[in-house]
Amino acid sequence: MFAVSELLERINSHIAGLQFSRSPQGLYDPITYVLSMGGKRIRPVLMLMAYNLYKDDVARIFDVATGIEVYHNYTLLHDDLMDKADRRRGKETVHKVWGDNAAILSGDAMLVLAYQFMAKCPEEHLKEVMDVFSLTALEICEGQQLDMEFERRKDVKEEEYLEMIRLKTSVLLAASLKIGALLGGASPEDANRLYDFGMNLGVAFQLKDDFLDVYGDPAVFGKNIGGDILCNKKTYMLIKAFEHAADSQRGELDGWVDAESFNPIEKIAAVTNLYNQIGVRKLCEEKMQEYCERAAGSLAAVCVSDEKKAGLKELMESLMHRNV
Repeated sequence: MFAVSELLERINSHIAGLQFSRSPQGLYDPITYVLSMGGKRIRPVLMLMAYNLYKDDVARIFDVATGIEVYHNYTLLHDDLMDKADRRRGKETVHKVWGDNAAILSGDAMLVLAYQFMAKCPEEHLKEVMDVFSLTALEICEGQQLDMEFERRKDVKEEEYLEMIRLKTSVLLAASLKIGALLGGASPEDANRLYDFGMNLGVAFQLKDDFLDVYGDPAVFGKNIGGDILCNKKTYMLIKAFEHAADSQRGELDGWVDAESFNPIEKIAAVTNLYNQIGVRKLCEEKMQEYCERAAGSLAAVCVSDEKKAGLKELMESLMHRNV
């Protein structure tokens, strides 16, 4: 079994060695730029780890793992454009460097490239892999649309939000694991258990992001906290605050959400104080724990030795105990 750090190093090296020889260069320069930003590479590493549960020749699926990472970065490129974000991983976003039109077009090219990389899987697995990948890509679009629609609503329910983050975040983690397992020769049952592991881990992962945006340490988080509060993002925290607030607290929350002009520091402090009064922190921590336990149960059911599954368990724990 390979250690997580070794798989990360090897896939990083593989991606760094990619060369796009086609022209025009202006289409491919933004793609190289995006991929050079690095990141945690969680999705390709999960794919390689799932494969490594059954086979040792992980280099055989480096192209497929690259495909999942290219696809993920394509979604980030378009997300940054839609959100008008200026920076990603400490660097200017593509649309800030090259403009909106270039970001759209290079993003579209990344989507095509992701499919080309994915199609390099062994022929005997081609249909099932492409079926999983295509459905996942469609579900991510559905999740993004729900997220956009939630921006205009104040009545988003917990179950709606959990479904949105399942689609927008979890399905790609789950698909990475399932594709790796299928390519490794896992049974359909094991492939589905690993998919469920990724699905539950993904929900817990996004809830952790919600939590850190309010309660993270800015020095460790790497950015100012409270961004979700300032833009009234319908996170689990805000949804539960509205659900459990007393009338006076709900009125104060409404006031901050509806305010068109405000002092950012004052708004973050006031909404965080309301979260503390209402008990939102504990509710979010409990929900994270619930999904972690679901993930652990799915992983425990996978029919390989505990020794082989130890790396996935450790990765889950590191993701959920992170401060960034």
